[in-house]
Amino acid sequence: MKRSSDRIRTTHAGRLPVPAGCEGLPTRLYRGEAVDPAAIEAGIAEVVARQLDIGIDCIGDGEFWKARNFAYYSRHLTGLETRPLKPGETGSTRTFTRERDEFAQFYKDLDGTGTIFHVPGEKPMPPERERMIAIGPVKSKGTAALAQEIEAFKAAVAKAGRTVDETFFCVIAPGWLDHFIYNEHYKSDEEFIFALAEALREEYQAVVNAGFILQIDDPGLVDWWDMLKPALSVEEYRDKFARLRIEAVNHALEGIPEDRVRYHLCWGSWHGPHTHDLPMQHIVELMLQVNAQCYSFEAANVRHEHEWKLWNDIKLPQGKMLLPGVVSHSTNLVEHPELVAERIMRFASAVGRDNVIAGTDCGLGGRVHAEIAWAKLGALADGAQLASKALWR
Repeated sequence: MKRSSDRIRTTHAGRLPVPAGCEGLPTRLYRGEAVDPAAIEAGIAEVVARQLDIGIDCIGDGEFWKARNFAYYSRHLTGLETRPLKPGETGSTRTFTRERDEFAQFYKDLDGTGTIFHVPGEKPMPPERERMIAIGPVKSKGTAALAQEIEAFKAAVAKAGRTVDETFFCVIAPGWLDHFIYNEHYKSDEEFIFALAEALREEYQAVVNAGFILQIDDPGLVDWWDMLKPALSVEEYRDKFARLRIEAVNHALEGIPEDRVRYHLCWGSWHGPHTHDLPMQHIVELMLQVNAQCYSFEAANVRHEHEWKLWNDIKLPQGKMLLPGVVSHSTNLVEHPELVAERIMRFASAVGRDNVIAGTDCGLGGRVHAEIAWAKLGALADGAQLASKALWR
């Protein structure tokens, strides 16, 4: 990845608003409907152009294709099936948390609206009625489905007709994939997680071979903490449960140069209390063991902004970089560029300006209204310019 050698570079966490007219296109494709490839290319090209117009340095495809459902993953992996929920079951681990137990009425009211984001104009999510399960060996089906995503992004970049400084592409981590796929085949959690890692390895390599920076999306490293009942001790969670998932990520990354990888963790993008988030101090050293050059994490929302102070005491390993979120996905308030600059400079003072890239806490698409999402990216770019002027005086 390119370093902030003469100014603070900018990027984001991946998901961006779907362009008007492109809503539901991926789902239609997965169902086998005929969709004009030109419509897909035009939609992603619009997302690419808006990032370039704003001044984002390392751009993505907006995660145009991504979904967390059977229609998406069954194109990529073998051994999967769906079945109706049994009494007491949930369709994903996100609805089985200790925080939901504490704030029961809040989440009951939230679920009643069919959303976890409160975005104006958002279509209500249908209630969960099925569970995606592993009923046989989970293996890669090859990279044909991923190649479609990669080629569409490349075509959109070419259509932009401008120099693109750097590009990245997101793929899920094995320890997040098991939020949506329940194991009913493997004898142990370890066997299941490493099977997922082995299945993802081919996709990781394909992204790097295509010339993109690979972003590993891994909210599961920290948000699994609140999904385990009864709760583990911090030591048990960190040293056994979470460490296994770090080892699985590194297994999937074997052979891929660190400077082609960035690692993203967050505490889940839903708009809730987050009082049960695992503090960063308990996981940061483990995060740094991922074989990546750059680490992306939440640093702008009100539950985690104070944690920048950790970096005054933690020594950033040689050659590594930080990608803190300096605008949040969890509020409609658009951050002032001066606040964004202040957040950037905190990290620069702790680990050095060359080692800081400015980003977002999580994906903005679908988490805030599209107009607000793009305004937040604008504030990110403007704040980075202000910080650069101060840091390179």
